[in-house]
Amino acid sequence: MDNDNDVCGTDGDGDGDCVGEDDIYDGSDDAGGYLEEEETMAEGLQAASAAVAKKLYAVLTEDAILDRQQKAAADVAEVLSIPSSFAVVLLRHFKWRTSRVKEEWFSDERRVRDAVGMPADSVPTRSAACSSHFYCVSCWHGYIHAAVGDGPRCLSLRCPDPACSAAVVQDLVDAVTLAEDKDRYARFALRSFVEDGGGGIKWCPAPGCAHAVELVGDHAGDDSRDVFCDCRHGFCWRCSEEAHRPVSCDTVRAWLAKNSSEEETANWILTKTKSCPKCWRAIEKNQGCNHMRCSAPCGHQFCWICLDPWNNHHRCSRYNYDQRPVVDDEPAAAAGGQGKAARKEKMRRRQAKASLDRYLYHYERWAANRTSIRKTLEDMDHLQRSGLKKMAATLEIPVTELKFLTKAYELIADGRRVMRWVYAYGYYLDPVRDKAKRGLFDHLQDDANSWLESLHSCAELERRKFSLNGEGVGADAMNETYRAYKKKLEDLTRATEHYFGNLVKAFETDMPEFNSVKK
Repeated sequence: MDNDNDVCGTDGDGDGDCVGEDDIYDGSDDAGGYLEEEETMAEGLQAASAAVAKKLYAVLTEDAILDRQQKAAADVAEVLSIPSSFAVVLLRHFKWRTSRVKEEWFSDERRVRDAVGMPADSVPTRSAACSSHFYCVSCWHGYIHAAVGDGPRCLSLRCPDPACSAAVVQDLVDAVTLAEDKDRYARFALRSFVEDGGGGIKWCPAPGCAHAVELVGDHAGDDSRDVFCDCRHGFCWRCSEEAHRPVSCDTVRAWLAKNSSEEETANWILTKTKSCPKCWRAIEKNQGCNHMRCSAPCGHQFCWICLDPWNNHHRCSRYNYDQRPVVDDEPAAAAGGQGKAARKEKMRRRQAKASLDRYLYHYERWAANRTSIRKTLEDMDHLQRSGLKKMAATLEIPVTELKFLTKAYELIADGRRVMRWVYAYGYYLDPVRDKAKRGLFDHLQDDANSWLESLHSCAELERRKFSLNGEGVGADAMNETYRAYKKKLEDLTRATEHYFGNLVKAFETDMPEFNSVKK
């Protein structure tokens, strides 16, 4: 598994209980022994898991939203003794807050009626709410059709008479329009419950998702958290970008703005160019042949695959990431007698290259983690559809006993989200000013990566032994292997929660520990 492209992580909800051990897992099977010695850490993680289990938000379907909308309208209509369609007009005006509607109505009914265009006698007719200006069905149809085509503003439609501000209510729309306009109007009316409700509920921004998310209880006023829809899409409640805890919204905005101008160039460089191993200039491969020649004045000839000199290359069966050639950043033949202008230009190019290299380093890993998240979610969907059932059948156990595997995959997916944005954060750390902070940052990142790589390997690779339907393996031996696998994965899951808790805690406190590091 390539370390750059398969970084694992978690959302670190257990950050308050982490104690900051510095051990790094070496890929062996000693995780169980380590955890048995760390009872305090395990207790802290259990407390953190209990806190996470407390529901902080709720996912709402369109049917649930419509039910709430109808109940609110029925409540207002009953208390105020008005038709339900007029109650909806009042609720939209007061952002769907029933208590506010009642308070304002009984405080000054006439003022409220005038504000929303309701007559003294709220009886729906073929006129608008004014009951004074009557039009034929064909005229109403054309008038409402044009308004619905203009979008959600049709919900505030008023009487066609220019001098009249009476509201056009949904009963009239349903009576005079065709099915298509009726459905579009109803759709706008449904969405207004969320979009005009004051921010307590938000639509999931994932493409094609029709669910909404609502913060509940004491967390209704907390806009600085990530939430996750039933479609598995996570987003930040404050900025609606993809879930990015523990990185701030400002960092995310800056990084995405940077990518919007640089991403095309970055993708082009990462996929179509490499550097000449002699002069280190970017070289584009625009032909199928692997014989490359650097442009003048360098002229170096090398193999595109292995980067060895063309007359002595032998590593072309596959690219070896572990043995990159040592390159000289200086041209082989430096121009003699360089003047001040030439040296200044050379320095400018070096700085530009260093800046681009630093951006590409962080962007490549940020993008790789984005891809990894998608693959992990695909694996989770496969497990839910059939993978867990097949594994349970092989082991002759209930599917419910495999919850530990689902939990491990959820941790991997959440961790990849964290690591994705950790790289964006790392890009903005100044190499000089933030040197001490960078040291702590790298240390915590390495710890989390080490454990999560082990967790992912155990969850993904070692699990395959149970998909062979037990062929050639006795039942007792298979059960013993399963018990050992389950214990190892659970131990790794707990340890990974701990180390990512350290990482997230450091971010959310702006890494105050770095102040104690000698500069």
